[in-house]
Amino acid sequence: MCGILAILGSHDASPARRDRILELSRRLRHRGPDWSGLFAGQKCWCYLAHERLAIIDPASGDQPLYNENKDIVVAANGEIYNHEALKKSMKPHKYHTQSDCEVIAHLFEDVGEDVVNMLDGMFSFVLVDNRDNSFIAARDPIGITPLYYGWGADGSVWFASEMKALKDDCERFEIFPPGHIYSSKAGGLRRYYNPAWFSETFVPSTPYQSLVLRAAFEKAVIKRLMTDVPFGVLLSGGLDSSLVAAVASRHIAGTKAANIWGKQLHSFCVGLQGSPDLKAAREVANYIGTQHHEFHFTVQEGLDALSDVIYHVETYDVTTIRASTPMFLMTRKIKALGVKMVLSGEGSDEIFGGYLYFHKAPNREEFHHELVRKIKALHMYDCQRANKSTSAWGLEARVPFLDKEFMEVAMAIDPAEKLIRKDQGRIEKWVLRKAFYDEKNPYLPKHILYRQKEQFSDGVGYSWIDGLKAHAQSHVSDQMLKHAKHVYPYNTPQTKEAYYYRMLFEKHFPQQSARLTVPGGASVACSTATAVAWDKSWAGNLDPSGRAALGCHDAAYTENSAASSTSTVAAQENGHPKASFSKSKSIDATVLTPQAVH
Repeated sequence: MCGILAILGSHDASPARRDRILELSRRLRHRGPDWSGLFAGQKCWCYLAHERLAIIDPASGDQPLYNENKDIVVAANGEIYNHEALKKSMKPHKYHTQSDCEVIAHLFEDVGEDVVNMLDGMFSFVLVDNRDNSFIAARDPIGITPLYYGWGADGSVWFASEMKALKDDCERFEIFPPGHIYSSKAGGLRRYYNPAWFSETFVPSTPYQSLVLRAAFEKAVIKRLMTDVPFGVLLSGGLDSSLVAAVASRHIAGTKAANIWGKQLHSFCVGLQGSPDLKAAREVANYIGTQHHEFHFTVQEGLDALSDVIYHVETYDVTTIRASTPMFLMTRKIKALGVKMVLSGEGSDEIFGGYLYFHKAPNREEFHHELVRKIKALHMYDCQRANKSTSAWGLEARVPFLDKEFMEVAMAIDPAEKLIRKDQGRIEKWVLRKAFYDEKNPYLPKHILYRQKEQFSDGVGYSWIDGLKAHAQSHVSDQMLKHAKHVYPYNTPQTKEAYYYRMLFEKHFPQQSARLTVPGGASVACSTATAVAWDKSWAGNLDPSGRAALGCHDAAYTENSAASSTSTVAAQENGHPKASFSKSKSIDATVLTPQAVH
């Protein structure tokens, strides 16, 4: 990842202005510690500042980047995976670097604003055309990379990778929406990414083909092995990260990436001592043969990091902060090893309905529409967590599940095939599990392939959330929570934990524009109002943890196992969510094998 800051329409060429822009750009240097660049346009009507994390062409790929005549300038954050293919399909150009992002400037010279439709990757960029003093800004289809935009008192338009670079100098700022382009010529935003499945009224009907889905995902993982620096994979031991690791491990030998840090894939996991993720990740790593790195943290270390986490991730959302903190701590350890890029498993739950409340989906239509709503919100939750938690220490996270081509395949599948049917042995995300079930050449052990969902904040150790709640309890009184609506009338916190995070957020970001960038509404069971609509019994639960869906956990699949069902129910009645979660591997595998669904 990199950090970009752009100011357009300023017409301020004073030394003080340049110094201020350099100062604001330094706020983004954690995203790109390798080099800094600044372009000042004619009569300084525009500034493009860039903080670089060098992944491709570390020697000569500094930004901003230019076309041949240097009259088109671009500052970009992200990776363009199809840059080589684009170069072959375009008319000949003279390239100044081997950077994958330089192709944006040359492609714009050829096709103009249609450039955004031809890019395959994760990206946010601002491009200035000095031939007519126009500019565009764009963000990738799902919002894997962050981007904000704002307006200065002098009429200037600002863009930045993180709002910390805008908060003090813009009268107002907002999240730049994913899949959109801002054009100075057109006078504003327009959506460029709008596939058929993106509509909340369309319901796909393509029959499920397991091998087609498998091939699409393998292609998505392989293209993300494009790197000139040491890399690895985040491995929690759950289905999604394990599949990413398994596919990458199979394909790394013989590739260019294999020469960067040996032929053995490196994997990384974090957790409290004895956490479920550490145990499962160790087993997966041993099975697929990665060089595994296991990091531990204490609850106190996590609590001590909360203010820094909120500053970097730029949110007060409870679930995001719970999950971001272990990831933030792990990233620092990973960067200390010299690693600059990791693969991660975000996006699978939104594409396949992996959250436990999807058990309650009443039909294929509502199932699919909820998937679309969750995908559209990813940029405010999992994408924000994964990107900013890692970028805080100059590490890039790549997410194969959110590959544009893979999503076209996965989201075209008839949602009836994705429905959770315990009477047929269909666990959540069974279409993905079945796609990688291979008896002759297994990708993963069967019980890992069918390991049930746990939220990252639960999997790193159950006492983590308990510790957060206890810490908030000691800092927020009953009286404070009682009057929360007067102190925080927008997005009023409903719990002491939420109130505590809000206090930390307001210290860093006191602006109203900052508050408005965080999704609204009180947390509800399974962190979505849809869950309540599907099951009214969840309406009063303010805990967004996976524990809110205990009734959907092991007990959902254990009708053939009276002992397991009894244990789960007893654990819930006694108030011990840990006990019920700990039985996630005791599910009868014979019920869950792909053959059972036919």
